[in-house]
Amino acid sequence: MNTFKLVLSDIDGTILDDHQQVDQELVKEIERLKEFGIPFVLTSARSPKGMSTIASQMGLTKNPLSCYNGAYLVNPSNNTSPVISSHELPTSEVQKILTFVQNNYPRVSANLYSAANWYVQKIDSWVQEEARITKINPTVIDLSNFIQTNPVHKLLLIGETCIIQKINQQLSKKNWANSNFVLSKENYLEVIDKSASKAQALKELSNYYQTDLSKTIAIGDNFNDLPMIKEAGLGVAMANAPEEVKREAKVVTKSNNEGGVAAIVRKYLTEVNEN
Repeated sequence: MNTFKLVLSDIDGTILDDHQQVDQELVKEIERLKEFGIPFVLTSARSPKGMSTIASQMGLTKNPLSCYNGAYLVNPSNNTSPVISSHELPTSEVQKILTFVQNNYPRVSANLYSAANWYVQKIDSWVQEEARITKINPTVIDLSNFIQTNPVHKLLLIGETCIIQKINQQLSKKNWANSNFVLSKENYLEVIDKSASKAQALKELSNYYQTDLSKTIAIGDNFNDLPMIKEAGLGVAMANAPEEVKREAKVVTKSNNEGGVAAIVRKYLTEVNEN
């Protein structure tokens, strides 16, 4: 009998190919997982709205979503108590980061995410591209005013790669009590609370489903996936992941363009349970 009882998988570069399409073989494998009562949960830097369409395509509308790199864990199908966990950034640190970026790098796009919603100071080319990718549109507001009375689950800074890398170096050197900086892409700097991570989300989901961590599988392709890859019973890296990520994984599967996640589900879950 197979020991794995829970799967937590990244989205971009993992279940989505380079054309942002879901592998249909994976969809079939997930349907088979349902027969064995094994939850397949999505995790991403995306918002709940940015994940819901993909979840629907995969038949996962009744499962939780681990949003903002684990800062906001929700089950939209639970109408009475949808929020499983919520890790929010302190207002003072968000304001300091916003002021630093606006004063020194005015061409960098600052994006705030609160619960399921996306807010920006203005619409620029970076925002337009993110809207195209996620197929959702942000609300334009005064960010400084907004954070005074609303929770912030993620701050996303987007710009030219060299500038974002420089900002990451500068901000990471400062002694922040709560803010953690993660590059989800080479030009995407994510800021979430230090108490949040995909590894923490995996622990919370393990508790939610009353499953031991040793019986979990975590699959990802980038540095923000490393915490959960190292925490899981079986940590899996995609073939398209950086070498540093692959070195930390217990298993390296095929790339996101070759059905790598479906191959893992088939090998370690569906085929074993059917036998």
